[in-house]
Amino acid sequence: MSGSVLALLSFLPILLAAILLLGFRIPAKKAMPISFLATAIMAIVVWKIPILDIAASTIQGLFITFDILYIIFGAILLLNLLKYSRALVVIREGFANISKDRRVQVVIIAWLFGSFIEGAAGFGTPAAIVAPLLVGMRFPAFCAVMLGMMVQSTAVSFGALGTPILVGVRGGIQSPEFSAGLVQSGLELSEYIQLVTSNVALLHGITGILMPTLMVCMMTRFFGKNKSWREGLRILPFTVFGGLAFTLPYVLTGLFLGPEFPTLLGALLAIPIVVIAAKRGFLTPKQAWDFDEEKNWPATWFGTLNVKLNDQGEYKKMHLAKAWLPYLIMAGLLVLSRLPQTPIKGWLTDIKIMWSEILGTSVSASSSPLYLPGTILLIAGIITIGLHKMKLADVRTAFTNSTKMLLSAGFVLVFTIPMVRIYINSGGNPSDLPGMPIAMAQWVAVTVGDVYPMFAPSIGALGAFIAGSNTVSNLMFTLFQFGVATELAMPTFIIVALQAVGAAAGNMIAIHNVVAASATVGFLGKEGMVLRKTMLPTIYYLFVVGILGLIFIFF
Repeated sequence: MSGSVLALLSFLPILLAAILLLGFRIPAKKAMPISFLATAIMAIVVWKIPILDIAASTIQGLFITFDILYIIFGAILLLNLLKYSRALVVIREGFANISKDRRVQVVIIAWLFGSFIEGAAGFGTPAAIVAPLLVGMRFPAFCAVMLGMMVQSTAVSFGALGTPILVGVRGGIQSPEFSAGLVQSGLELSEYIQLVTSNVALLHGITGILMPTLMVCMMTRFFGKNKSWREGLRILPFTVFGGLAFTLPYVLTGLFLGPEFPTLLGALLAIPIVVIAAKRGFLTPKQAWDFDEEKNWPATWFGTLNVKLNDQGEYKKMHLAKAWLPYLIMAGLLVLSRLPQTPIKGWLTDIKIMWSEILGTSVSASSSPLYLPGTILLIAGIITIGLHKMKLADVRTAFTNSTKMLLSAGFVLVFTIPMVRIYINSGGNPSDLPGMPIAMAQWVAVTVGDVYPMFAPSIGALGAFIAGSNTVSNLMFTLFQFGVATELAMPTFIIVALQAVGAAAGNMIAIHNVVAASATVGFLGKEGMVLRKTMLPTIYYLFVVGILGLIFIFF
């Protein structure tokens, strides 16, 4: 079978999902079961993968589905508790006191606070937290999900304290070929990882400066009364300031401190700087921008998460710091639980649910439920109940509403994640064919030749689109990218860096990330609408990073 035919067959399940979601606008709850079946049939018929292996990959996918649903439930529950404790109104008014301009709020909440959450937790947590928070501030649900997805770009490569690099790149590249190359170059593994980290930081740092501007412009163009790009560009000085406030410390941290803290420190340093600037009106337009009246919004903008609250009542007695405290506790616990210098991480990761060699195959699955951000979110929720002195009836209502939304998301993810695992695990097959992702990547490399750096980020994005994870994309494709760079006599660490950055950009269009973000605001069934919007910033990111890759390689 020729490489072109194999690549086409590999691409068919992804193409089918895209056509159903984007072309026919079929909800993910119908599109993803069809795509799952198509992937399984393709794996059995073409790759000759035994049905037991398909079943094992499906079970492995269900383990991951549990992890994601656990995070979603924690995020929804915390938000609902804040809603019924009236803290959400206080938070909303607190942001309004910084600035009533929605464009400024996007820079502070979505871009900076979302990046901080990404640095601490990763794995889709920012969208699960930022999207419902924006809805709580009376952003349209559609807009909130779009912005929550766009957060998952620049910050992602160093998310979860550097996991995509330390686990994804490091785990994905180690092989006899790579070890031989290291010996020949005289580098240690840690030195090579730092070279990759430095280039990732530079590529993201340059490209990410304009991400807040793009977020704001897409909001004003697609969700503004006047449908205007210009209304977004009017705040260009402030959005560029917000971009630089994050990316400058981000790049410096990546260059000098390694992959663990660029996103975390970048956001921590930027948030107070940008908040103070916004309060003083620094670089902000005199005229604030807001959405049209809610009664004029199209029905497609709404989710089922109801955050409308009576603006009169006892919540006014709550101090802003007290209202924010659950989120601050959550962020602090996330950081503490992920610092290797403390024993907490070890305690949490020691408790695992495992199934080795599922159904007698080589596929294994595990989960560390206590280490997942969902546990931290639940702890923050429990603290909120006591801190805000909530009534039992309100707690029960928050729990019931959160459970209903979780069940809706669960159905889609039960098919999406197992499909991904079948796709990824297709490399281990009796036919000796390369796995589906590798078959596509090989065809691209052979076809494009010396301009490959322009396409390397797209392969990373493809991996993230399939798997919904920068880390998994790096595990899948880093060694392949290294091999292509070696064949083309290009600096391997730059091509590997392009892989990592492209995989971060791919998170903006990862199907199950969209499903997870949509679930937190009750926007399920409209995932195709979100993907059509987030495709634009993804194309921007991949194009700019590809151009930078060519410059890094040849100039």
